[in-house]
Amino acid sequence: MSWKLFELLIQAAFYTVLISAVSIILGLAIGMVVSAATLSRNRAWSLAGRTFVSFFRGAPLLVQLLLIYNLVPALGLDVPSIVAAVTGLSLCTAAYQAENLRGGFQSVPGGLLEAADMAGLNPRQQFWRIRAPIAVRLAFPSLVNEAIMILKASSLVSVVGIVELTRMAQDLAASTYRPIELFAAAGLLYLIINWLVASGGALFERSFRWGRP
Repeated sequence: MSWKLFELLIQAAFYTVLISAVSIILGLAIGMVVSAATLSRNRAWSLAGRTFVSFFRGAPLLVQLLLIYNLVPALGLDVPSIVAAVTGLSLCTAAYQAENLRGGFQSVPGGLLEAADMAGLNPRQQFWRIRAPIAVRLAFPSLVNEAIMILKASSLVSVVGIVELTRMAQDLAASTYRPIELFAAAGLLYLIINWLVASGGALFERSFRWGRP
């Protein structure tokens, strides 16, 4: 395989990483709110959170992407396909991240929250300054695994017209008749990206020790 073809795959790989990174960050923010809603004493919020998690974990990501892609024009909105792709990935990963974070929220020591009350922190301040950071810290390994899963699942956004790594490999294979080399190269790039994410997450966790001695 020529370097020119491999260079096209590398460019598509950067696009894959960008889409995945944006989706993971948005998904983390949404997942944090959904997780808090699920644990809320308010029945309406709790039901809404559980329903969100059940739907986006239960329905295949491919179906979610196609639903969002076709629903947006039906609502009279004219947005690029990339918006539908990122929205679908973000909502899907938010449901999984919400479940990962739920255990972290439940593990926040009650005495710490009592101390926050005595310090005059309101519930919103307690959530963002105490509960959310601790939940992320405890769920960090699971969140890294979810990031890897989204990187691999991003190959599905090709169904809504996004030319990411997998779609680029398909297009090049169709035009050059060299599918084995191209898909092997694409698989290698996915492997390298996921290895970097896993290694970076492990290094970050070891370096900061997350507050442990």
